[in-house]
Amino acid sequence: MDGVTPELAGTDQASQRPPTRTHGVEPRGLRNQPLSPAFGGRFGRLFRRLAPAPSYEVDRLNGLAETMREDASQGGGSWGQPNAQPPGGDNDAIPAGYTYLGQFIDHDITFDPASLLGRINDPDALQDFRTPRFDLDSLYGSGPADEPFQYDQERPGRLLVASTESGEDDLPRNIQQVALIGDPRNDENTIVSGLQRVFLRFHNRMWQEVEADATVQPETRFDETQRRVRWHYQWVVVHDYLKRTCGADVLARKLLEPDGRAAEIKLRWYRARKNAYMPVEFSAAAFRFGHSQVRAAYNLNSSITNIPLFVAGDEVAPTSDLRGGKALPGGWQLDWPHFLPIGAAETVQPSRLIDSRLTPALFDLPRLPVDKPQSLALRNLLRGQALQLPSGQDVARHLRVERVFSGGELGTDLDPTPLWFYILKESELVTGGARLGPVGAEIVCEVLLGLLELDPQSYFRVQPDWRPTVLAADADAGLTLGDLVQFALS
Repeated sequence: MDGVTPELAGTDQASQRPPTRTHGVEPRGLRNQPLSPAFGGRFGRLFRRLAPAPSYEVDRLNGLAETMREDASQGGGSWGQPNAQPPGGDNDAIPAGYTYLGQFIDHDITFDPASLLGRINDPDALQDFRTPRFDLDSLYGSGPADEPFQYDQERPGRLLVASTESGEDDLPRNIQQVALIGDPRNDENTIVSGLQRVFLRFHNRMWQEVEADATVQPETRFDETQRRVRWHYQWVVVHDYLKRTCGADVLARKLLEPDGRAAEIKLRWYRARKNAYMPVEFSAAAFRFGHSQVRAAYNLNSSITNIPLFVAGDEVAPTSDLRGGKALPGGWQLDWPHFLPIGAAETVQPSRLIDSRLTPALFDLPRLPVDKPQSLALRNLLRGQALQLPSGQDVARHLRVERVFSGGELGTDLDPTPLWFYILKESELVTGGARLGPVGAEIVCEVLLGLLELDPQSYFRVQPDWRPTVLAADADAGLTLGDLVQFALS
């Protein structure tokens, strides 16, 4: 899930056709020019030759956004409480923790705080402040030499983990409560900051193993720890997250793992001559599916329950909602069996369905200027238009999916239909919201596997027959995020 920083992290990279206008009239032949001709840059398009979707007036986009508002009674954190009725729209196939793993992944591979909603954005003027690799730069920053404030000076090689007054883990913070971490967006809400704390602990736990390994020289311990942490993370992204969100069949079609031989990735659309790039169809549309998975409120543990995502107002009490940028309140430590299927836990909260509904809290985002759109749905639609994304129908036809839905079938008079909305509604109509539909799954799986393949330091490139050393609770299912959490906190 993208974060909700003042300009909404993930307002990402774009290429565009030339923005030339002559007194408001488009020069003849301009729509026939290839989009994003460069393959090797940081920014680009997955479908370079598809024309942009029509440009709709803001009022029409806002009308579509308002149809996406979920009923206020749905998705509350009273889930699992005595006598509480399970709310409609829950997705039992994907536990709630994976919503925030998606946000964590997004923050690892893309960040553009500079592009604007109100105009066409030139990709040549945008800088990606994250590498398009699963290298956890959101965790490590630029390393202990350059950013020593993230590292434990008393125990070299370890990342710094702070403690609250009650002795619970917290992110290290300065005197103004700003988290001292590789990416400030991982302190946007209590749950993603909890996942950041897990990865801090995961590094430190893995450091213990490396330190005890006599085959590793002292001067290479940090690099070896990083490698092990990154490879386990990459494995979870591919074999756990992608399998759940895109479907095992889609993953198996693109990631070939024959017995006794090294894995092979088969891609159709994500192409790069040299360096990985971040397609805007992914960053500004397909990977924003996680916004529909967000619950209105969450149970953090057995005592702290039904805490809303956001409440109205910018200045609220620390225990009013789950917004970040604050020291962890006492007793608010996440009990992960409430978010992931760990052990025999029966308390795990599901995510919401991947559909065309967003929780009402996301229509009134905190900490945004009053003259900016407060609705995340509207902001996503405006973002797609500003980046000149192709329509959902054009992408579906290009991918040759079995069923291409018209605007009417999707429940909107915007036809052609904005790509982000199309992907959400397609999931709702094709899979019942349990996972992504054909268009969304194809884009998400292609790009994430493409980033893995193009990273010269990924496990796939360095040692494609590598397997995790952290044990999985279910050997048949393989390593999951829950296994990683258990290992990190053990």
